[in-house]
Amino acid sequence: MKSLRLPAALAALAITATACSGGGGDDGGTSGQYPRSETLYTTGTAWGPPTSWNPMMRGQYAVGTIGLVYEPLFLFDTEAGEYIHWLAESDEWTSEDVHEITLREGVTWTDGEPLVAEDVVTTLELGQLDGVPYGNVWDYVESVEATDERTVTVTFSESRPQEWMNWAYSNPIVPAHIWGDMAETDITDSANENPVGTGSYVYESHTDDRMVWERNDDWWAVDALDMDMDARYIIDIVNASNEVTMGMLNQDEVDLSNNFLPGIDQVLNSNENVTSFYDGPPYMKSANTAWLIPNLTRAPLDDTAFRQALAHAINITEIVEGPYANLVQPASPTGLLPEWDAYIDQELVAEEGFRYDADHAVGLLEEAGYLDEDGDGFVETPDGEPIELTLEVPSGWTDWMEAARLIESHAQAVGINVTAEFPEFDLLVDNRNAGEFDLLINNERQLSNTPWTYYDYLFQLPVQDQQSTVNFHRYENEEAWDLTEQLAAVPVGDTEAAAAITSQLQEIQLQELPAIPLWYNGLWAQSTNSSWTNWPSEHEDTPNTPATLWNGWFELGAITTLAEIEPVE
Repeated sequence: MKSLRLPAALAALAITATACSGGGGDDGGTSGQYPRSETLYTTGTAWGPPTSWNPMMRGQYAVGTIGLVYEPLFLFDTEAGEYIHWLAESDEWTSEDVHEITLREGVTWTDGEPLVAEDVVTTLELGQLDGVPYGNVWDYVESVEATDERTVTVTFSESRPQEWMNWAYSNPIVPAHIWGDMAETDITDSANENPVGTGSYVYESHTDDRMVWERNDDWWAVDALDMDMDARYIIDIVNASNEVTMGMLNQDEVDLSNNFLPGIDQVLNSNENVTSFYDGPPYMKSANTAWLIPNLTRAPLDDTAFRQALAHAINITEIVEGPYANLVQPASPTGLLPEWDAYIDQELVAEEGFRYDADHAVGLLEEAGYLDEDGDGFVETPDGEPIELTLEVPSGWTDWMEAARLIESHAQAVGINVTAEFPEFDLLVDNRNAGEFDLLINNERQLSNTPWTYYDYLFQLPVQDQQSTVNFHRYENEEAWDLTEQLAAVPVGDTEAAAAITSQLQEIQLQELPAIPLWYNGLWAQSTNSSWTNWPSEHEDTPNTPATLWNGWFELGAITTLAEIEPVE
């Protein structure tokens, strides 16, 4: 989702490959010709060669493995705030602790076997194995049973419908007749080279620079939902560089780019063939919140007053208008995305929310005893110790690098000694997970069905030696975590009850600032209209669904986008 980078050899490979992939005519592939009128070219999700089609290897599987091949029980419509039955034909909460799900009739796996209730049972039970990414589901699931061929009954030891429905729409179902017989190591570590799914596409081929999917003409949704995929092939190209992707857009060699592209606003305003969701700034919808993450195990970042001062020191407007050229929007002090406005306590934000005010930041520092005693321009701790903090973002992520440099200057302007550093991504992740950092920027949690996912990100306990997915700041607040678990237990659709809890969580978050929301990262989506049209936009006569192949977004409606786009006559 950031600026593009690849090793030089792979970048060269991508440039060579894309030189023959655009315009009219056919594109030669590893197993035949791909007619341009039947082929959708995408880029912006893959950061390396496709090597795995294993849906249990989150973040490592080839683009489309979940979404195009493996499908969930439900989708979630973020605009309407509604669950959409997908592999599930219907469902009913027969009691507070029992969810009964009926599968669609006539759905088959691509090897010809029918989708049955036992597939859902096996999928859930795989979560009991070490290394399966959704093991926490068994913290509150007591049992899962196939009560007949198409009916699944899930019984909960603890009712957490918000958390459960997040699992039910964001996790794919796998076939029991294959996965039930796998060795445990294969379930979590195998490449799964021949994926058998229920979805709209099947594996066709791949090379180091691309993944090729071919349409599944027996897809169940063609008859059940009247959904037709006009693209016979989807070819997702591995990211190379900003220049390569921009050139591919301008030369109609790619139909959809899901990257942040510096200067894309100028292209959108000058090239009518390149479009985005909005006609003007911010051009794209919001996808997630970029947070400034302080390591709360290190002084003075463990001091609430110091964090408050740092938050007031950052000029978000300068970042939005500078590196992003208004392609993003400043985040609410709560961090909640615009789609979650109903859960924001606006009066509380007005009273306690932070905003850029350098003078106030200086006053907060002085009041807390942070003074520049030695005259070097930087404050020391109340004990007289020097403060030297680093702010890390990955090397090559140019928008974040520029933002980090600005945050460095904002902090130094009020006397906080912060220096921006740019380690390689993998090193940053290792250090982040182990708590070996001062400050970093992170945007791990996407838009979802419930703000519970954001508060789980902020407050999840207990803190582990390795924090790989949440609470990188290592904040320990039992009250906040208890409220987060209460939020998970709110009945689906009860916005009023959920908002009452999120108000209490926001009071803690705004007072304590365990992490500082910065801006809303865009749902980067730049499309061309030479070969494919009817892309989502703000206009009434076009779809309103996400136009992205990012992991997790097929389930938020992007699969519908693929069914809505049309070939240009």
